[in-house]
Amino acid sequence: MSTFKAPKGTYDLLPPDSATYLAVREAIAAPLRRSGYGYVETPGFESVQLFARGVGESTDIVTKEMYTLTTKGGDELALRPEGTASVLRAALESSLHKAGNLPVKLWYSGSYYRYERPQKGRYRHFSQVGAEALGTEDPTLDAELIILAYDAYRSLGLTGFRLLLNSLGDRTCRPVYRAALQDFLRGLELDEDTRTRIEINPLRVLDDKRESVQRQLAGAPLMRDHLCEECKAFHEEVRALLTEAGVPFEDDPRLVRGLDYYTRTTFEFVHDGLGSQSAIGGGGRYDGLSEMIGGPALPSVGWALGVDRTVLALEAEGIELELPAATELFAVPIGDEARRRLFGLVTELRREGVAADLAYGGKGMKNAMKSANRSGARFALLLGERDLAEGVAQLKDLDSGEQTAVALDRVVAEVRAKLQRPHSQLGQNVPLPGMDQMTG
Repeated sequence: MSTFKAPKGTYDLLPPDSATYLAVREAIAAPLRRSGYGYVETPGFESVQLFARGVGESTDIVTKEMYTLTTKGGDELALRPEGTASVLRAALESSLHKAGNLPVKLWYSGSYYRYERPQKGRYRHFSQVGAEALGTEDPTLDAELIILAYDAYRSLGLTGFRLLLNSLGDRTCRPVYRAALQDFLRGLELDEDTRTRIEINPLRVLDDKRESVQRQLAGAPLMRDHLCEECKAFHEEVRALLTEAGVPFEDDPRLVRGLDYYTRTTFEFVHDGLGSQSAIGGGGRYDGLSEMIGGPALPSVGWALGVDRTVLALEAEGIELELPAATELFAVPIGDEARRRLFGLVTELRREGVAADLAYGGKGMKNAMKSANRSGARFALLLGERDLAEGVAQLKDLDSGEQTAVALDRVVAEVRAKLQRPHSQLGQNVPLPGMDQMTG
């Protein structure tokens, strides 16, 4: 027994459960790839200032939850607590916005880190798939991304989720609302830390989950009552596009989410089967973030969907995904010569796209067949000395128990036919198993 354990608030993904996480990532990524989004991967750590400027000095993420470190060279770094700032930094650094094809559409998948009190659905290490559309101010993009997230959830069979929608205005109308909100909040009975937030970013107070604070916010002014005409028109267009696409949503005038960079469209997907940690994904427009981190004006919109939370939502609805078999054929050799011959056949089958495995370690027939049954394979391929002498192998259907002799030079073709697997040639633009399942 190892003396080491996974750090508090983290988890290990192991088979067979890990297959569900891979399937969820793939389901979220698939509609993005069909919509022109290219894959991007960024470092697991970045400059502390990238998140302090972008996410916001007054957010819990920056003030309480970031894992920070100082390098031997004196650089202040942080494990990434979210993906948007990193992706935008990478796009700006590589001048993707100067290639002349806006918006720049990117998607990503990876792990993120926040120092939080561990509980079900809230971990210190968590997995997300995200998408960003950079460089264009167009309500069609906001609607597109929301629809892609909605379609991803529905493709997994989820039905118990809701979409909450709001607008946070822009640099024209937000200051007026900010002043009205500050006036209201200053009259409440709040602790000193919360009063400090009123002066830095009063919207953060609206995001406070404490019941003692929420009770006092009942009469707080709403952003929707302070939107300028342009922001109203933009938001109404997003709502109309979603309605036309058959995506139901609920207007939530108090939705602000936990990051400072959002402007205009803000949205969140929640699942009522997850208790207090009901959010499974969300995002919004962040037209000023590029300038906050030293870039040019680059209006953008994006989202991140929680893989962990989505898996919990599937469990809450009792949904079991139909996953491809990890092993379709299990080879059982009896003797060294049979082992060498079967190893060659297994290699050939794998190159033909068949998920094949082999009984290793010189197991006897009884133990090898136990391994075959535990593998979940549909077929077992048995080869012994007598079979070798006759030039055949025994192909056994593990469901029906039916067993037939197949000529050794016909094994690959016969297995492929039984699995209804078309012929393929390795290296000729053939997608290998797992290539679609990027884990970041």
